[in-house]
Amino acid sequence: MPPTRRALLGTLGASVLATVAAAPVPGRRPAAPAGGAGPAHAPGTPVPLRLPAPTGPWPVGTVALHLVDDSRPDPLLPAKPYRELMAGLWYPAEPGAGHPTAPWLSPAAAADWDAHSAPALGVPAGAADWRGIRTHARTGAPVARRAGRLPVVLFSSGDGGSRALGTTLVEELASRGHLVVAIDSTYEAEQVEFPGGRVERALPLPDDLTPEVIAALLAGHSRARLADARFVLGALDRLARGHRPDTGTGTGTDPLPNGLAEAADPARTGVLGQSLGGSVAAQLAHDEPRVRAAADLDGALLGPVADSGLAKPFLLMASGTKTLNTEPSWASCWAASTGPRHALRLRNAAHGSYTDLQVLLPQLVRRLPVPDAAGLIGTVDPRRSLAAQRTAVAAFFARYLTGRPTGFLDRPGDDWPELEVLR
Repeated sequence: MPPTRRALLGTLGASVLATVAAAPVPGRRPAAPAGGAGPAHAPGTPVPLRLPAPTGPWPVGTVALHLVDDSRPDPLLPAKPYRELMAGLWYPAEPGAGHPTAPWLSPAAAADWDAHSAPALGVPAGAADWRGIRTHARTGAPVARRAGRLPVVLFSSGDGGSRALGTTLVEELASRGHLVVAIDSTYEAEQVEFPGGRVERALPLPDDLTPEVIAALLAGHSRARLADARFVLGALDRLARGHRPDTGTGTGTDPLPNGLAEAADPARTGVLGQSLGGSVAAQLAHDEPRVRAAADLDGALLGPVADSGLAKPFLLMASGTKTLNTEPSWASCWAASTGPRHALRLRNAAHGSYTDLQVLLPQLVRRLPVPDAAGLIGTVDPRRSLAAQRTAVAAFFARYLTGRPTGFLDRPGDDWPELEVLR
């Protein structure tokens, strides 16, 4: 029986093929993290979970867009004659009431996560209140006029991951004056909910998961995401010209918030991604003139960028004991790159530290056993880990998208012992 999608494809870090050897076998539970779990959890009472508030000066608004690219068949399901996506837009908003806070996952996606994704993490179905997690963004709130034209950041999660897994970083960038577009990769992400409650699940993995098959899968997923990102860039161009970016059917998509059409500044676009999303970010910056900077959170690099490098600003954030030399694609890209480069390592972190699991799993561990929580998110203090990530990513995009340089990336200083400058 093959390893789970998350274990096999969602840990693209040290190398693409090293994942095969490291992936656990289903049914074989790793040991619990050091220190054990907290008080026993009462059966039938889901553990409530919260996300930390963003720290920027702006309130945050959000809207979900249903996008249909009818110019191409779906790259992962070729029998479907068009590509269908969901994207979440996050932006600085006007203060005020009247707009409800958005959920971390939409209702049907949350139910699917509870039934399928959470058990793959060692969290039994029904043990956590995933549906009750709220973001700090108000759905449909008007864009803050005083924020002016907004630099744009595209966000891409790890292979198989929902766009929701980047919410803590996405909200932070929005609260600091960015328009962030988080994209779900339909039929690769574990679940994507479309208007009307329809959920499209990830396509099943083949049974013969040899290293060659895995490499081909990841390459195919990368190509699909790159095409999706280019399509979204085009939608943002239309948005900046005052046109609604939805195409094709677009049925059931919420109205655009007031001020959004005038807010986007596509001339200042960056890309942020975790794991496979980080690889896609680097490759998109390599290929696409409309992208000015890329940030990769612990993702090994696929495609030509691994050998040809980048001539644009590039941020690489590693986990654990990784260095530029432990991942061959990082070493080759770094040597060939001619643009500004920054490489940081988050000590005592793991691959999943660069997702919302960093702040959600510790809340669960206090109430019920979560096998291998430390293997997923490391032993770094969760609050310090998130603060370090937010500070580094925000400093990178402030420097290269808005022209407000700081010395943080080169000299985190004594205030951030969790961060180490690699090169």
